[in-house]
Amino acid sequence: MGFLGMGKDEAEAKPTSALEQAQAPREDSGMFSGAVTGLIESLLDLGIDGKGPFDSAQKVADVKRAEKPDSEEAVDAVVRGHLKLAAAGGFVTGLGGFVTLPVALPANVVEFYVVATRMVASIASLRGYDINQPEIRSAVLLTLVGADADDLLKKAGVTPTGRLANLAAQRLPGPAMMVVNKAVGFRLLSTAGKKTLSRFGKGVPVIGGVVGAGLDSYLLKKIADHARHEFPPRARGL
Repeated sequence: MGFLGMGKDEAEAKPTSALEQAQAPREDSGMFSGAVTGLIESLLDLGIDGKGPFDSAQKVADVKRAEKPDSEEAVDAVVRGHLKLAAAGGFVTGLGGFVTLPVALPANVVEFYVVATRMVASIASLRGYDINQPEIRSAVLLTLVGADADDLLKKAGVTPTGRLANLAAQRLPGPAMMVVNKAVGFRLLSTAGKKTLSRFGKGVPVIGGVVGAGLDSYLLKKIADHARHEFPPRARGL
């Protein structure tokens, strides 16, 4: 999803254009910190737990499990359903006014991550993981940043243990989970500007919409593939 780790040199590099500079968030600003908190709350409270017309990840998993007794077929159905949402942009009306952040971040971007979070959490549930467990919820968020996950864990003082689902075995304290979650939020927001430029900086609205739908589907598919790897099938009760 373009969530490449930022090295020291890259982090210190200045934006190369006035537009990028204007969109580059400052991690030391109170507004940006508030945006991180708002994003993480949206992903956990809405993306996993659901609200209003937006079903929880557990409900999505339960419905697909009832329709498809084979867990892998149920996972496939969850992915297909969320890819359709991304391509059609239907999640915009589905979420309505539930998503609010203290910065001018396009609702489409936030909603994409909310939908991606629900998809990953549903996959985790269908694969036998307890998505109410704090470590699993953090693992779900870490899945959104792809290859950056290990880097963020190390920076948060947590030792990576192979697949992200293995975080559950570490029984990390609450403060450590909060640090991990906040690190994910910072990374997502810091890359949101690039994603916004690529999606919404189109001169022709119709073409831009087609490109945006295709890009969302492509990015969501990458996250789905990553989720399948990070949450391998697990025997229930373990």
